[in-house]
Amino acid sequence: MSMETTSWGLEPLLSVTELAGYLGMPVTTVYDWRSNGTGPVGHRFGKHVKFAVCDVRAWAEAQRDRPANLIPSRKGGAQMPSMARGGHHLLRHGLTK
Repeated sequence: MSMETTSWGLEPLLSVTELAGYLGMPVTTVYDWRSNGTGPVGHRFGKHVKFAVCDVRAWAEAQRDRPANLIPSRKGGAQMPSMARGGHHLLRHGLTK
């Protein structure tokens, strides 16, 4: 997903199925996020929902664990928590900055 715009000069849009596959999540999870208002902003075109790559990036950034959430290690220090669910997919596909 390194493409920033389409040949029309527009940002690419992902379907629910593409977003779910990209994040490694079930399609039902994406629909649950839509129902709960916790997923990325979507655009409705009739019965179809599409997600702009910039909105997915912004949403993914908001899901990132912050240093304030450091997990204490058994040795008394602190260690970074593992990536948020699906975060490794974002890095692999270039959706993080």
